[in-house]
Order: sequence, then C-alpha cells, then structure tokens
Amino acid sequence: AYLRAKEDYLMGINFSRVLTLRYGPSVASYLREKRAVLSVGRVMTCVLGMVVRREREIREFVKTPFYRVIGSFDVPDHETAVIEAEWRAVEGSRYFGTPALYKENGFKEHRTAEELIRFLSADPMEGTLIALDKKKETKNPPLLYNLAEIQNDCSKMFKISPDETLQVAQDLYERKLTTYPRTDARVLSTPVAKEIHKNISRLRGYEPTSDFVEQILDRKLYGNIAGTQYTDDAKVTDHYAIIPTGQLTELGKLNTLQKSVFDLIVRRFLSVFYPAAEYQNVKMTAVVDVGENKERFYASARVLKIPGYLEIAGIPKKEEEDSDPKELLHLADQLKKGDEISVDGYEVKEGKTSPPKRYTSGSMVLAMENAGQLIEDEELREQIKGSGIGTSATRAEIIKKLVRIHYLNLNKRTQVLTPENLGEMVFEVVSMTVPALLNPKMTASWEKGLDGITRG
Repeated sequence: AYLRAKEDYLMGINFSRVLTLRYGPSVASYLREKRAVLSVGRVMTCVLGMVVRREREIREFVKTPFYRVIGSFDVPDHETAVIEAEWRAVEGSRYFGTPALYKENGFKEHRTAEELIRFLSADPMEGTLIALDKKKETKNPPLLYNLAEIQNDCSKMFKISPDETLQVAQDLYERKLTTYPRTDARVLSTPVAKEIHKNISRLRGYEPTSDFVEQILDRKLYGNIAGTQYTDDAKVTDHYAIIPTGQLTELGKLNTLQKSVFDLIVRRFLSVFYPAAEYQNVKMTAVVDVGENKERFYASARVLKIPGYLEIAGIPKKEEEDSDPKELLHLADQLKKGDEISVDGYEVKEGKTSPPKRYTSGSMVLAMENAGQLIEDEELREQIKGSGIGTSATRAEIIKKLVRIHYLNLNKRTQVLTPENLGEMVFEVVSMTVPALLNPKMTASWEKGLDGITRG
C-alpha cells in the first residue's frame, strides 16, 4: 500500500503540477478558458492514451473495397441442392502470391475477379470434391464472473457504465444475494467448491431457473466441480468469483435492473454444472481444374446439435439464425471425397474493410484488466502476463473520472467512449514530455512489481 501510494504520488501529483505550470496557460488560451489544469496519473493517462490512439486509427482508416469470387455447385442426384463456396488463392492457383490479391480470398480490382470467372468458365463446368471434413466440436461453459467480465456484459446488454454495474453488484452483495463483487478471480476456491451444493439447493426458490437447479441436484452434477477448471486455488487472489449465495429473502425488494444483473449471475453460475454445448462442423473443399492450374473453393457450416449449458445461459442470437439446417450439413452425409460436382455459375461479391471498433465502457474495463496484451515487446509481454492496469475496485472509477474532467466522452445510450478536445490536448502534451505515461508497459510492469510484493 505504501509503494502504491508512493508511485501514484510520483507519477500523478508531480507530473500534474509540472505539466499544468508549463502547459496549462497555452491549453487554456486555446480552449478560451481562464485556466486549465492538466491532470495526469499512472493509470488514467494510460487509459486516455488507449482511447485517443483508437480514435485516431478510426479517423485515418480508409475503407478499401475488395472482390471475392463465389462459386455455386450442383450436387449429383439433387436437382435443387446448391452449395455456395468461396474461391481462395492457394498454391496451384494462377493468382497465388500475385500482387492482384487483396487477401487470399479477394482481389483489389473488380476486373481481376471478372477475369478469373472468364478463365474458370472457359473449360467444362465441373469440379471435384477433394476434402470433406465432418467434426464434432464442443464448447465448454465460460468461467464464472469477476467484476471486469460482468461490467463488460452489463455494458453490452443493459447499456450501463462500469461504475453503475459495480453499484448494482454491491447492492446485491449487501442484500446477501451474491458474494463480494470487487474480485479479479473467475474461479472458486477448493473449500467453497466442496460446499457448493448448499448454494445450489438454496436456489430452488428462484423461479426462472428452478428446473435447472432440480436437474443439477438430482443428477449430482456438482460432484466433481473441485476437479475442473472452475476451481483453482492458485487463481483466487483475495476473493473467489461472483456467485449467488442462495439467500433469496431480499429478492422481492429488487428493482428491474438489479433483478436482471442477479439473473445474469445466477445463470452464469449454474451454467458451469451443465455439460458443454455440441456443434456439428462441416468443411468442404472443391477443386476446378483449368489447364495447368487448380482453383480451389471452400465452404463450411456449423450448427448447434446439443445446446448443453446454453439452455441456461441462452442461445446467442446468431446461432439461433444459423440453426436452420444448412444445405451443406444436409448434403454432407450424401457426399464423399472424389465426387464430381458440376458448377452452376460464378459471381463476384464486393466486400469492404471495416475500421477498428471504438472502446465501450465495458470493453475498456476488460482491456485494462488485460493491458499486458497491448505491449509490443514479446518478452516483456510474457513477463507481465495477466497483469492489468488499475485494480478491479478502481477501474470503473478511473473511467468515470476521465469523463467527469472532460477528457473522455461517454455516450449514455451506447456506452461508447470517445476523446474530448481537452483529452486530445493532454494526450499531445504528455506524448511530447512524458510518453512513458501513455504506455501500458510502464504501469503494467509496476503492477507486476506490486503483485510480487503482495505475494512476499
């Protein structure tokens, strides 16, 4: 605690003073204000830097069109069945490694895509199926909630800021409905895992998930939880993950938002006792021979076969849409490697590159938690793996402060963060004078040092 205070003092108070004295007057005159205080800090300036850099990447981004070629293939003995597959320039293609490509699946210019179609259409319209890969894929329930994860989800789902989420989580904790919210851990400790059936059985009275609770208790699905990835003493720092206590006496007194967040925590908790979701994956590769060259087309489909834990957590929208059994999945059983499939035709589809996404209040909390990943130097990144900037208890406050002092703007409706004028000016001043303050490298490596002290 002493060292944390010391380094915050050295970086925050000293640089805020010196930069305000040196650059405050010119910033104030530019903004037509009487005076300007330049506030910098070990973590907040780093966060400001992340938002400003992202905004500048978006401003400088130029949309680039690219052109893909899609082939439609008829399946033998199926008059109506058509499989759409995408052309890619792999070895053996006349375009492999040429400058005409934007990426391996698209061209820079429309005319080159048209040229490929002319080239493909010159020969008999026939393809051969050279690979058909059917695989079962399982997806395990996600780890339990820590504060950063629930702040990110609430920002996406309910459009509330991290400090509002923390407040709701704190209310639930004070009403004894859930466990302590300011935690970094996403797992249980062994002693808690051994007694976890108590939390589950108390949830019998929670109507929306009572059927799942009965299933878990009847089939004793909680039996082995201590031996899974959801229990790990090494990953529990001061507190384990946020889970429901099972005490429901205060449930009736919650407002709508509190009920929604509680429901989220309950469903995430119960999910880990359920089996994985199972998908059927099919990948197909067809080759069209044109003289010396072999042009390849690829198609794939994925469909949810057994929902498993998604019954509790809810099936994501895009997977509901995907679940109308696709042509390819139907046909996979009737096709085999080496089958001849005739070409129905080719078309050009235009795509456009998209700019990087702006941070939202929720994704920023996650980015702060994993700031170590933003470090370019690989060795250092490995060294401070798992080190974030700030702590779970302070991240929401830091974002709130940057908004309060008009360095960042937070759109209430979408929770998107953008820099304000003043924030961009502070970014400029700091990048000319103390650029290390903008780099997660310094503060994350310091957090690593503090962490080492904590662990003796």
